[in-house]
Amino acid sequence: MPAEVLWFRRFLPITAPRVRLFCFAHAGGAASAFRSWPKGLSPDVEMLAVRYPGRQDRLGEAGAERMGDLVEPIVAALEPFRTEPIALFGHSMGAAVAYEVAVRLEQLGTPAAVLFVSGYPAPLHHDVRAFAPQDDSTMLAEIRSIGGPQLADLDPALLELMLPALRADWKVLTTYRPTRGRPLSTPVVAYAAAEDTLAPIDRVVDWAEVTTAMFAHRTFRGGHFYLVDQEAELTSDITRHLSSTGRATRR
Repeated sequence: MPAEVLWFRRFLPITAPRVRLFCFAHAGGAASAFRSWPKGLSPDVEMLAVRYPGRQDRLGEAGAERMGDLVEPIVAALEPFRTEPIALFGHSMGAAVAYEVAVRLEQLGTPAAVLFVSGYPAPLHHDVRAFAPQDDSTMLAEIRSIGGPQLADLDPALLELMLPALRADWKVLTTYRPTRGRPLSTPVVAYAAAEDTLAPIDRVVDWAEVTTAMFAHRTFRGGHFYLVDQEAELTSDITRHLSSTGRATRR
């Protein structure tokens, strides 16, 4: 299977898109978290959701346990798309993955057009102690405490299927050390939620320090998973920021 098929899922293929938006889910999340997003985006923006190993149609694979085990194959899988503008969106853990992918793209000389980060503190505030190794019950309790989607209502058998991916993602976060140093030339847009205890607003706005280009931020009402209830508002804002991307360079 080609790497771009293995790692990315298209919910609505578009012929000759102006820009492609690659979306990275939260810890324990999967590509399906973004299945309804295309309807909220401009018709010339193609969305591709990242397919993490160890869940859904990659359930038979072991989950990645180090950030590099996600970033490097994703960057390699992006190779066929690097002739056109690429935008990146990540929520929670996905924001950290998207940021590291943006760093690698910059190093390769093909910076992302825009990096959207949501519900995750800026690298300046990364605290590995927040993701200390835990047993399953403690880990699940913490995820539920921030509104983890539907965990409380899951059938025990389905929850058991999800646990290996959650454990792997937790190890990614436990061992992760953000890349610091030379700022990106990629514009960055940061999203926070007013009641998000995992990513307080004052720690999200400091994403400004990772770029020398345009920085913008917006706060939504709600908690950590604000984007579930406010999908339309969020995709509308993303569309606004992407409105001029690719117009000067489209082939």
